[in-house]
Amino acid sequence: MVNDDGTPKWRMAPSPYGAYWSEGMKLGYQDVGAWTIPRVMSDRSQKAAWLYAQFTVSKSVSLQKTLVGLTPIRESDLDSPEMQARSAELGGLVEFYRSPAREAWTPTGVNIADYPKLAKLWWPNIADAMSGERTAQQAMDKLAESQDRAMAVMERNYTVKNCPPRIASDDDAKGRDWWLAQPGAPKPKLKNEKPPGKTIRYEDLLARWEEAR
Repeated sequence: MVNDDGTPKWRMAPSPYGAYWSEGMKLGYQDVGAWTIPRVMSDRSQKAAWLYAQFTVSKSVSLQKTLVGLTPIRESDLDSPEMQARSAELGGLVEFYRSPAREAWTPTGVNIADYPKLAKLWWPNIADAMSGERTAQQAMDKLAESQDRAMAVMERNYTVKNCPPRIASDDDAKGRDWWLAQPGAPKPKLKNEKPPGKTIRYEDLLARWEEAR
């Protein structure tokens, strides 16, 4: 995996995209984490949790976390002498994060409602598609129905007033074409989902990153 001098044989590659991608869409995803401080705890505990959260993202701690975990959250981490000294052994990671290419990755988004309850529905349905027990479309339709039922229960029993799930009633049901026409909706199925692939020379990619900085 590395050369005799310790530099990597591998390199960071640009995020690939398929036939459904269009200019302006994101190309990757980075989950840099988030903090949740429960309301149902004492003021003292809340203040302690907030203080600890501030400590973990402070400059000195953030830099050490970046050097060890390679998940930068501060510009100063990337610009630090320590990170610059390691750039040759990180296969383009530092150059990528210091370039506008990182803007093509989504930041951490809003968490879904009751992640554990919905996550346990994903894998059985994906397994059905992978095993051939159902087609991909049948598996996704079944998953969608299961998630709608689960979120309908959450909507009725949600304990937090802001941002609960909102499930459309049967009276509000719209057809497939209506949903596909909405801003940000998935795209209709293409006749050719796998056009011939194209590649770019890594040296050209690095040059683009450098020019845009």
